[in-house]
Amino acid sequence: MKRGTSRDIRTANRYEVLRQIIASSPTSRQELAAATGLSLATVATLVGELLDLRMITEVGFEDSAGGRPRGLVAVNASGGALIGVDIAETYVHVELFDLALNVLARAEEDMRPGESLPEQVVSHVAAAAGSVVAQAGIEAARVLGVGVSVPGQVDRDTGISEYAPNWDWHDVPLLDLLSEHIAYPLYLDNPLRACAVAELWFGAVRGHGDAVVVNLGTGVGAGLVLGGGLHRGVSNSAGEWGHTTLVLDGRLCRCGNHGCVEAYVGALGIMQNLRELSPQSALLHPGDQTATIDALAAGVAAKEPVALKVVRDTARYLGAGIAVLVNLLNPEVVVLSSWVAARLGEPLLEEVREAVARHALKRPLAANRIVLSPIPTDPVSLGAATFALEGALQSVGQRSVKRPPAARSRTAQSS
Repeated sequence: MKRGTSRDIRTANRYEVLRQIIASSPTSRQELAAATGLSLATVATLVGELLDLRMITEVGFEDSAGGRPRGLVAVNASGGALIGVDIAETYVHVELFDLALNVLARAEEDMRPGESLPEQVVSHVAAAAGSVVAQAGIEAARVLGVGVSVPGQVDRDTGISEYAPNWDWHDVPLLDLLSEHIAYPLYLDNPLRACAVAELWFGAVRGHGDAVVVNLGTGVGAGLVLGGGLHRGVSNSAGEWGHTTLVLDGRLCRCGNHGCVEAYVGALGIMQNLRELSPQSALLHPGDQTATIDALAAGVAAKEPVALKVVRDTARYLGAGIAVLVNLLNPEVVVLSSWVAARLGEPLLEEVREAVARHALKRPLAANRIVLSPIPTDPVSLGAATFALEGALQSVGQRSVKRPPAARSRTAQSS
């Protein structure tokens, strides 16, 4: 892995200062220095740069005890726009944000079963991205970048989807394909990192140094926040907890191994749990993950016995897997995120908490909370938009942006 250069460090500091301003607007330079641990002089310089970029604005003064009034700055929400793209197995969801990360427009494209060729996925992304810009009625020049989240293992530097087991993608040059249809700077990562950053900025991880964000969707994984920052691992592959072995010689997983966590608690695994319990259940919608999970959620609300048993069994598997994360990483908080967690909600959460308590060691468990994601919008799109923001901050002073250098060079670790 490359060593951090002075430019990397400056980008990371600029990004952290802007993150604090977005979280705490309006705020003073003194408060920013205290929150970031940077010197007041460094903060003043970075604030000056962000003012020059029109990403923030001066908004007056506040009294200080016995001293000069402190100047306040706030994010300039209209100073630019960001697009976050959530590519999932059954849909492409795109949101357009202002610089305060408020949603300005949304678009979603359904992907039918088997519609997984890279060119087909790219077409959906391009259509949805065009739709949100048109809905918001903003000038193209205001769009600072597009963050793209795709499941599986990705190379951020080259924009390549290295391995997506849900579609059997290998080394797909996704950003190059997208650049043929989208003129904005493009930045690639995966939903584990996107959800973790969204929770760190706006959700249940805010203010915590060590956390795990468990993604429960078609795929399963864990975004890791360690020491207050996003943990990527040496090859940007950290968090593939969904492909750790939960049951020896268990079900075949889409990755080719047997007994993976994902095979029991991902949407397809939950469908299999239901199929094994009640093959003829009206709750089961073969070939339709969303309809099946929605039916289970409705069944749980109605106290339907089969639905209750399926969610309880799923929580047993999930709780055993999360207990390993609690024992191994000793996080302050574990967040259940993504669409399966959102749909099954509190009933799943309660069962998971009980299951984790049966398996985790008492000391790390006592320091931990397990919660549902509080983010009201799509956390993957929100997190993906922050990758575009990070890339835009890195490209300051690098004005050859036709094909964004940030999408082809290692950006500083997200905070």
